Amino acid sequence: MIDVSDLRKVYRIGQEKVVALDRVNIQVERGTICCLLGTSGSGKSTLLNMLAGLEKPTKGTITIDGNHIDKMNEKSLAKYRQGNIGFVFQGYNLIPSMTALENVALPLTFEGVPRKARLKAAKDILTNVGLGDHLNHRPDQLSGGQQQRVGIARAFVAAPKIVFADEPTGNLDSKTTTEIMDLIVREIRKNHGTLVLVTHDRDLAKYADKIFHVLDGNILSVEENEHPQIVTQSAEVH
Repeated sequence: MIDVSDLRKVYRIGQEKVVALDRVNIQVERGTICCLLGTSGSGKSTLLNMLAGLEKPTKGTITIDGNHIDKMNEKSLAKYRQGNIGFVFQGYNLIPSMTALENVALPLTFEGVPRKARLKAAKDILTNVGLGDHLNHRPDQLSGGQQQRVGIARAFVAAPKIVFADEPTGNLDSKTTTEIMDLIVREIRKNHGTLVLVTHDRDLAKYADKIFHVLDGNILSVEENEHPQIVTQSAEVH
């Protein structure tokens, strides 16, 4: 599903060169939950941005499902992300003026799905994530855990092949963290999708089938997790 070869990313800061990624090689099979695990500044978020086509590599190749992400122009990347990729962010990234229903329906709007169909799909998935009674609430009327559930519903509403989650529980308490991770994993397994999770939290890494330990822009080691953490039945997040 994902094949990264000799990936290198160098930033220029004044006269200096900062190597964020240094000849990274990774392979992720379809239907896998993989984790990029590392401390702040290790290069894990930069690698995620490369995989999602949000930044261009300095050198190397990125192939996802046969598509050469590193060679696509911005228009092609936008179209590819629209039809294949979902995102879950640490900061939720919801549009404040829109209701939960409208936020979740937004990706389907870009895909040209008729209004009635996209609102039904948004309502169905919001109900599935425990927010059926909050469809018309704006983000400022929701708790952090509820906002992240809206973000998850938005990421999965178009049934993407890949979901990228960048520190998705970074702003949440420990109980809500477990509930949100259970929800993400349950949705990805149900859709037979592929999840790339970025985190510094070893407890979150336990959900992954494969763990890439990232340090100083390199893959320090790759850990195959034969017994990923099993999801529990999540209660509604408050």
